[in-house]
Amino acid sequence: SKQSYAVYRFSILVNPSDIIELDAELGNHILHQPLKAAQVFQSVCFIAVKTLSLIEQLQTEAQINILLKLTHLPPLPSYSLDLCEFPLDYTSQRFYMMQGIVIAMTTVTKYTQGARFLCSDEACPLSKDKQIVEIITTKALRAFQGYSNNQPFRFQSLTVFLRDELVNEMNIGNEYKIIGIPTCVKTSQTALCIEANSITFFNPKGISDNFSSYWKFTAILANIFASQIVPPGTYNLLKLCLLMSLVQTSDRNKELEDCLDLLIITSDILLVDRNKYGTGAVSIQGGSALLAKGGICFIGDLASHKKDKLEQLQSAVESRSITVYISGKKFGDDMDQQMTFPVQCSFWSFVDMDSSSRRNVQKTNTLIGQMDCSLIPANLIEAFGLLINCNESSPCHPLLPTVQHTLKKAIDPEGLLYVASKQFTTEDFEKLLAFAKNLNVEFSLEAERMIHGYYLASRRIRTDSICGSKLSASALKYLVSLSEAHARLNLRNKVLKEDVLIAALLFETSLTLKYGAAVLCVAPNAVFPFELYNEEYLEQRDIYLTQCQQQLQQFIATYGPGTAIFASDE
Repeated sequence: SKQSYAVYRFSILVNPSDIIELDAELGNHILHQPLKAAQVFQSVCFIAVKTLSLIEQLQTEAQINILLKLTHLPPLPSYSLDLCEFPLDYTSQRFYMMQGIVIAMTTVTKYTQGARFLCSDEACPLSKDKQIVEIITTKALRAFQGYSNNQPFRFQSLTVFLRDELVNEMNIGNEYKIIGIPTCVKTSQTALCIEANSITFFNPKGISDNFSSYWKFTAILANIFASQIVPPGTYNLLKLCLLMSLVQTSDRNKELEDCLDLLIITSDILLVDRNKYGTGAVSIQGGSALLAKGGICFIGDLASHKKDKLEQLQSAVESRSITVYISGKKFGDDMDQQMTFPVQCSFWSFVDMDSSSRRNVQKTNTLIGQMDCSLIPANLIEAFGLLINCNESSPCHPLLPTVQHTLKKAIDPEGLLYVASKQFTTEDFEKLLAFAKNLNVEFSLEAERMIHGYYLASRRIRTDSICGSKLSASALKYLVSLSEAHARLNLRNKVLKEDVLIAALLFETSLTLKYGAAVLCVAPNAVFPFELYNEEYLEQRDIYLTQCQQQLQQFIATYGPGTAIFASDE
């Protein structure tokens, strides 16, 4: 106004249940006529402040700005906004609750001239207090899980306006519960929007002790995992690594480097574009890597992507973040900006080395145990935690059971072909993984010494005067992550030397595929030397792994720290 009166903002936390018990009429206003309810609170606050002489500068009721923040809404269908159901109600001007995943967000922008704002002083945090995010229902994302296509696509989304202290409270890929008032905004295209009133981060929330061995439980899990897709007992090494990657992947913000990547790429990166929200509002679209937060980003054959995409992937895997540079000149702003987003997923991918286009270009002068990976940049391979050779025609993966499985599934796609599928369902695996990935694990002293001993010894034998060490700086991190994953999969809070053994065998197998066999000669099937038919085969595997552990300890004693072969500078 001409008098430049100050506006006093009252943010009032309201529990609808408490209000309804005290005054049903007022509670009804808050739930179904929130604008009218805000006027009641405005009048009461004005009278109270004037009567108690709390603010001398308060002259008119219009100086009182009321923000009612609801703690929750009644858990009834009529208060829920389901993006999968139409038509959507945007005329009642009342509160709804919706739940969804953030797929895009704008930079924080100032209100345009003539729009409502709280403060014109640019030094005040609330002078620049608008951000727009796009939300999709969780059902939509689940429908596209596992969908592999090099062509980028967009989800139909709901626009959410964040103001004041809610700005920058959301992250791409996170799931939130939002309470707000839906409205229809007329722009170049009609969009259903919701003014966010409050947002809540949504995080849905002893078996192995029965085994005398530290290795049997995870072996059984790997043996029966994905029995709807492949027969039990096939691809056990691959399935164990997949399970370990799953339990090592979560949305824990503290340790982004804990993720265990299995050579994976994403085809769609962050896209920057001008959008319908006005000049200066740059929308950042989340790609697969961000939308897979707390889970797995899978895209398919690594060799089908161009060099620039592989370089972007390598950067994202190494730094566990994606940075977008925004040109101020291009998007109508005075200054250039950049936004950095944490990558909190694990990557999975594969390379089809037997395809006709690659069969003729493979090298023939590889070392014993080495696999020709010349089609993929060496630095990108190093960025991933594990390189796994999965050859279905090898002795470890007989073809006949897989062929029989495929034929039976063609006849009865929904049928459960194995007893294991009935005894331990997909839902059981989901519950077990959800529990295991949230376990806080710590290393025992014995395990810590073994993992450092193996790392230093392995680094020592794979170092030469010309090329230096073949072990990357991240090797120790991968070993720690593998050991933690095996402990979690065993539902234990402590990492033992038995977990380190599995980590060392997997890691040494990966090193052999990259560089060939070394002093610690590990068989390709060392983790699963026998087919697991019954308890007797589990016992034989335990004996074999115990021998491997003795071999690993001898290797550390010979080439590890404190030995004659170890130079002082090393």
